Parts: sequence; structure tokens; C-alpha cells
Amino acid sequence: MASKPDELYLALEDFMMRLMNLAESDGMDAMVELDLSFSQARMLFLLAKWGEPTPIHKIARALRLSDAAAGRNVEALLKLDVVERRESPEDRRVKLVSLTPIGEKLSLQHIESKRASIRSFTADLPQDQRDHLHRALTDILAGDTLRRHTHQENCL
Repeated sequence: MASKPDELYLALEDFMMRLMNLAESDGMDAMVELDLSFSQARMLFLLAKWGEPTPIHKIARALRLSDAAAGRNVEALLKLDVVERRESPEDRRVKLVSLTPIGEKLSLQHIESKRASIRSFTADLPQDQRDHLHRALTDILAGDTLRRHTHQENCL
């Protein structure tokens, strides 16, 4: 049965949303325990992704927050001991923010929780569906379509 692009889009969107919701709900427990806001959690994950001390204004720009809102989020995360803030050695007016070991552990736990959810999903799939999905994904990943789209997005 030949599917139209819109039909595949709807099925893929539904699949991805359900899979992300499954993984996200399992991964958010630690964030809820700390009572992190959405912006604070995003800041934590951004710092984990970048992996280096980052000026508050750069974090604000990346998260589309005002400098003041980013500063308030940093203050809240400082109180939870998940980030640290220090002056830039080049310009003392610039404050650099990075994860503490607790923040690093928290972000890694969040990612591992998502991975565990996806592993559980794949283990629960009936063998024939697992084989079909694996074959389709392997073919797509071996092809050039995703690379072209990724390259185009990086150039924007």
C-alpha cells in the first residue's frame, strides 16, 4: 500500500509525540522533585549540551528570554546547587554559568531515563514490528535524505 506524504507525516507525528511523551514523563520526575520551572529545566539542559561556562546573555538569547529572566532562573538554580556562576576572566562584568556536579548528574539522569523508556518500548514491541521498524529506520539513516535536511537547517 502506497502512502501519501501527508498520511506518513500524520502517522510519524503521532508516533513521535507518543514516544516523546512516554520518555518525557519518565524523565521529568527529578525535575518535578526540585520544582524546576520549564525555563529552568531548559537552561539546565542547554548548559549540559554546551558543556562549558556560558555567559548569561548568551543563555538568554538561546532560550529567547530577557537577560533579567535568565538571571532570575540562574539565581533559582544557584539555590538548588545545580549551577555555579563566576566572573569571566576576560571581563568581570560578564557572569559565566556552568553546571555543578549535581546539575550534571541531574541532566544525565534525565537523558538516561528517556533512553530507558525507549529501550523498554523497543523490548515490548512484537518481533515482527521490531524487525520492520529496524529495517525502515536503518534504510532511512543509511540514505541521504536526513543528511540533506540537517545540512539545510544548519545553514539557516
